[in-house]
Amino acid sequence: MTIRRFFMFVLALLLVGGGLAYLFRAPLSMAVAQRVANSRLAADALNELPDGLHIGLCGAGSPMPDDRRLGACTVVVAGKRLFVFDTGNGSARNLGRMGFVHGRIEAIFLTHFHSDHIDGLGELLMQRWVSTGNAAPVPLHGPPGVEKVVAGFMQAYEQDRHYRVAHHGEATVPSSGFGAMAKPFNVPPDGPVVLIKDRDLEISAFGVDHQPVHPAVGYRITYKGRSVVLSGDTKKSAAVQREAAGVDLLVHEALSPTMVGLLGQGAAAAGRLNVKKLMADIIDYHTTPEQAAEIARDAKVRYLLFSHIAPPLPLPGMAAAFLGDAAGIYDGPIRVGIDGDFISLPAGSSQIDVGRRF
Repeated sequence: MTIRRFFMFVLALLLVGGGLAYLFRAPLSMAVAQRVANSRLAADALNELPDGLHIGLCGAGSPMPDDRRLGACTVVVAGKRLFVFDTGNGSARNLGRMGFVHGRIEAIFLTHFHSDHIDGLGELLMQRWVSTGNAAPVPLHGPPGVEKVVAGFMQAYEQDRHYRVAHHGEATVPSSGFGAMAKPFNVPPDGPVVLIKDRDLEISAFGVDHQPVHPAVGYRITYKGRSVVLSGDTKKSAAVQREAAGVDLLVHEALSPTMVGLLGQGAAAAGRLNVKKLMADIIDYHTTPEQAAEIARDAKVRYLLFSHIAPPLPLPGMAAAFLGDAAGIYDGPIRVGIDGDFISLPAGSSQIDVGRRF
């Protein structure tokens, strides 16, 4: 067989194969879909993770639209216990993409009640209820005012609750498991308040400065000697530095005034003076990357992860511009977070493993 005839033969086989694949594309796609469905429904990230403290970004963004960073949400796994901190838009869907079963969420914690930190709560509560047929509502911890937030979402979803119980039945979706149970707490002015404490795990909250938003809090989580602090939304805070002393990981919000200023200039040029005013206003109650780096340096933090990124960073190279001089201030590892980032702190180790869940 000549080379020409050989290639003609191979081409004919490819055409026949392609034609058959096209002809049977529907059953082939359904077979693939079945395998994907089986894999995803059988997956549970809690069963895959080694013992330790694990932190993931289920929402690394701000109120400004960002395709790579949805509303504020951080997932924390301590051993086999699953917790969620803030529930911005996309929280439930990103948690699913990360491989977590919503029904296994033990508790939810809110840092404050700005819309971008709570606007995914309704969907998350619904998924947590129906995905495993939970018979008890999820505890939802937050500063005073959390009762109103929970009551509002419960009222908004009340008719949906009725429909689902009527359709699926009490055995599948017990009405007793609907929604959340508010757990308000007060934070002392000079220290943290412990919310959960047992042999291996401690979760505490501390006040931060996000005026005029008050109260606003951050959280510290320790598990078997590993530790993380979540700053919440705040201007540069001595409380964050105090609580972050020596922690393995600091997850800190950050806003670039220079970049936000560019948006303000664009708004002014477009005659959108309201947006210009908003861009000017938000600068004074957030932390710059350089200020967060100062906190990480002075607290001797081992790793600094930025979240609640403002403004969006849609172009290559913008993350470096966003950091400004932060890397020159803090000489430890720094990451500008995106949705799906996942950091593991194995128990009995000093190791910090950085990866992604999607």
